[in-house]
Amino acid sequence: MDPVDASFFRDAPVRHEFVADFGVAPAELWQSLASDESVSAWGPGVEKIRWTSSRPFGAGTTRDVTLALKSVTVREQFFRWDEGSGYSFFATASNRPGLRRLAEDYVVSETPTGSRLTWTVALEPSRKLARATPALSPLVRVIFGRLVSDAKRYFARRS
Repeated sequence: MDPVDASFFRDAPVRHEFVADFGVAPAELWQSLASDESVSAWGPGVEKIRWTSSRPFGAGTTRDVTLALKSVTVREQFFRWDEGSGYSFFATASNRPGLRRLAEDYVVSETPTGSRLTWTVALEPSRKLARATPALSPLVRVIFGRLVSDAKRYFARRS
């Protein structure tokens, strides 16, 4: 898969942004994102995360993420790591074809009642799937949106 930079979150052919508020402090939300389990702890959508870089994490960190959906595994490389407030990564490889580029951006901020996660998913399908992109985009939003629902349940149990 092709690497990206921050401009991809603005220019990607498919872009979905999710905003969710949680009744936990930003430090707790961040701790969960940067933990060994990361988003796999939130629910069944992400089966497993294996960090392939040593701590402390930063730009250049890598990990393998296995999704529950047909056991898709994606290798990710972080190009932004702002300790305590967010990170961005792009996919370098996947065991399933279909995407040319994929990137995600996570931003943690404080709210009067806890914290907010702003999560952006940006992708470009392979040439073979490009024509199907308009039809597939709502499905992609639902699949990725499930992570937000799972996170809300996860943090509601903790607060």
